[in-house]
Amino acid sequence: MDSDQMSLERMLKHQIIARGIDNPRVLEAMRAVPRHLFVPESLRDQAYEDYPLPIGYGQTISQPYIVALMTDILKLEKHHKVLEIGTGSGYQSAILSLLASRVITIEHKETLWKKAKDRLNSYPNILCIYGNGYEGYPLEAPYDRILLTAAPPNIPQALLDQLTPKGILVAPVGEFHQKLVRITKEQNNQLHEEYICDVIFVPMIPEKE
Repeated sequence: MDSDQMSLERMLKHQIIARGIDNPRVLEAMRAVPRHLFVPESLRDQAYEDYPLPIGYGQTISQPYIVALMTDILKLEKHHKVLEIGTGSGYQSAILSLLASRVITIEHKETLWKKAKDRLNSYPNILCIYGNGYEGYPLEAPYDRILLTAAPPNIPQALLDQLTPKGILVAPVGEFHQKLVRITKEQNNQLHEEYICDVIFVPMIPEKE
């Protein structure tokens, strides 16, 4: 076992399993995606540490535990189609792709989008879109699951409209005080919101940059 693999196993044991995430599918997906390949080369020795890392252009790759938590509470099944808002490095996209049938991921910063698209070439069920996450991606809607990796002040209505009945949306929400929420769309299109925990994410930007 090389040093990166040892660091990954320590991450799983001490940061994720120790905090109560024991879904074997989530753990196996995180074990299968080499996190150090999704961070800047100058920070690769910190790839498996217990904090977020900058990836440039004011964006970050989330703390491993938060990636695991958000993935876990999505309750993904293999047949699900997922919309991700905020591709970033592509790390979360890669993990989602191992747990769902199709992942559409949207990034509004063109340079990050190009880098992530190249990095995710080996994941054939991921479609990388350069666009405005506030609008979602109607061409592939509806979605069984939607995940936001940046925080809007409020959940955009377009995203709720693109969620299937019985679908789940997970997102950080807020400006100065952010909370992670899970929204379930009931069969009658009523929305049920659950508070998960307090978080800190970069803000969700309305326009492409």
